[in-house]
Amino acid sequence: MKNMAVSTTINGKTRLEARLSAEEKAYFERAAALGGFRSLTEFVLRSAKQHAEEIVKQHEMVIASKKDSEVFFNAILNAEPPNDKLVAAAKKFKKAK
Repeated sequence: MKNMAVSTTINGKTRLEARLSAEEKAYFERAAALGGFRSLTEFVLRSAKQHAEEIVKQHEMVIASKKDSEVFFNAILNAEPPNDKLVAAAKKFKKAK
């Protein structure tokens, strides 16, 4: 798609306009028909939404993964010394072996 523009909102909906070549339009229309979509618009919107969801999910996973890594390594590198109960449990465990 070569050029996109969004016009003003009317009744809570906006309009998305895209300029594309005749070949691109024909190709998308063929894909829409083969995919069982009711219209080219439905095909484009569903495809765009699916791709957007994948991108957002992947981004959120990266952010969560970075945060989890920071929490994990911070807990290891800046660990509190063991409290009395943990020391006693470790001694009990060693005796039981």
